[in-house]
Amino acid sequence: MTKNQHTQSPLDKPWLNSYPSGVPAEIDLSAYRSIVEIFDASFSKYRNQTAFINENTHLSFEELDHLSDGFAAWLQHHGLEKGDRVAVMMPNILQYPIVILGVLKAGMVVVNTNPLYTARELKHQLSDSGARAMVVFEHAAHVLQEVTHDVPIECIITTAVGDMHAWHKRLLFKVLTRYILRQVPAWQLPGSTAFLEVLKTGKSLSRRVEDIEPEDIAFLQYTGGTTGVAKGAMLTHRNLVANTLQSKAWMKPSGIGSETETVITALPLYHIFALTANCLVFICLGGINVLITNPRDMPRFVRTLGQRRFTVITGVNTLYNGLLNTEGFAALDFSELKGALGGGMAVQRAVAEKWKEVTGTTLVEAYGLTETSPAVCINPMDLKDYNGAIGLPLSSTECAIIDDEGGFLPPGESGELVIRGPQVMKGYWQQPEETAKVLSPDGWLRTGDIAVMHQDGYFRIVDRKKDMILVSGFNVYPNELEDVIASHPKVLEVAAIGIPDEHSGEVVKICVVKSDASLTTDELQAWCTEQFTGYKQPRVIEFFDELPKSNVGKILRRELRELNGATD
Repeated sequence: MTKNQHTQSPLDKPWLNSYPSGVPAEIDLSAYRSIVEIFDASFSKYRNQTAFINENTHLSFEELDHLSDGFAAWLQHHGLEKGDRVAVMMPNILQYPIVILGVLKAGMVVVNTNPLYTARELKHQLSDSGARAMVVFEHAAHVLQEVTHDVPIECIITTAVGDMHAWHKRLLFKVLTRYILRQVPAWQLPGSTAFLEVLKTGKSLSRRVEDIEPEDIAFLQYTGGTTGVAKGAMLTHRNLVANTLQSKAWMKPSGIGSETETVITALPLYHIFALTANCLVFICLGGINVLITNPRDMPRFVRTLGQRRFTVITGVNTLYNGLLNTEGFAALDFSELKGALGGGMAVQRAVAEKWKEVTGTTLVEAYGLTETSPAVCINPMDLKDYNGAIGLPLSSTECAIIDDEGGFLPPGESGELVIRGPQVMKGYWQQPEETAKVLSPDGWLRTGDIAVMHQDGYFRIVDRKKDMILVSGFNVYPNELEDVIASHPKVLEVAAIGIPDEHSGEVVKICVVKSDASLTTDELQAWCTEQFTGYKQPRVIEFFDELPKSNVGKILRRELRELNGATD
């Protein structure tokens, strides 16, 4: 992709003709200079309302404002400066919004870190980001302990699951997690400070108000590393302001957009999907975030859903599938549910149709990337039925399909999806060569996804370039296979991969989790023969108890390929 090829887009933005009534073609980026200004507006407007709930403990907008102010002041009074990176390693607990808002108020940069990281993964991220401070959940403190001598961390704050709850509940959590379930491995971090001590001290400190520019980095959001070593996407205040306003504008025609909204936040807030779609957007709207700390405990998750009427839920395909297959979910009250948003991986038709049948609400598919803050395309939130598309580009967003030489392709032809808009990252942290591989001089981001644009402006993802299976010169797309096979009544989950073959280069293998123990290889093979042409049919079927997944529940085809001796 060269500058000359993309200086002038040939697209006439056909998606604008398909926009829901009331969605603007462009958003006003001058409305806020930073994401902190959005927070300040919400704190002023929604002061006495609940912002976050976790385990029935409520955190109001006023409390969030004061506590994050104190946290910011504590950082500033301990030698940290504007632009310093602060790593955050915790699940969905009330401390998370306090910490990230405090870091941003101080003009510093949040480095979101997966609490399930190994010592090797954590060491890379802390070293690469140059983080000077870190807030770590005590369940993961032993991992940090392993690498403290090899990373530039100067200031460590530790927190426990019950820190923001009443003293009796805090004691109960401590006994349960440490002594009964033994979920907290032993750790020692000399010189660290307890989170509650930070809040206590921060109350008496004054916060220095920083002049935050739109192009200042707000988050170093690391990619999953599925294509090599994890890279930090530099997401600026402008990026996040843009994506928050784009998402807010998109939801408004469907009636989602008031302080009466309650969103279920089961995806981890350290992941870009929930960070923006749940945390930032619903702070902007004045809504309530119900934080689910451990969504893998599906029975407990369903009990939590039964405690309150929720209006919005976000998730990935596997999370929705898990809920649908958990006892008690179908009996919940969905009368106030306005929107269910699916992203992070392809939404499968079988899951979407069952979701509609059970809840009466369409599971709306969206598309985004870490590098785009993340939202790029979303289907109308009031979509009548699942349509297999990722939707329409958001306001102020351009999308195009290019061929291998970088030339634009017309509607109906498949090629690589490229994106341009105010939500596109500044680049990869300290990796100009990697940045140049994906980001053109005139702002087009290469996604690595194969897609098609239809005449009406809707986009559909065909598959990832690197996941495509090449059978005797024919392209086979795993998404297509998985979508069809998932509709088999005895299949719970499926992943399709290519494995080496001396005759055809590759053949299709499917990795299946059964929903019915009676399913056999022969039965499934015969069914696939009816569904697919010859070269698409699986030559190998293997049953699994579970499939490898990322921290947000996305099935990791890469790990399955590695198990089968295939390389990227």
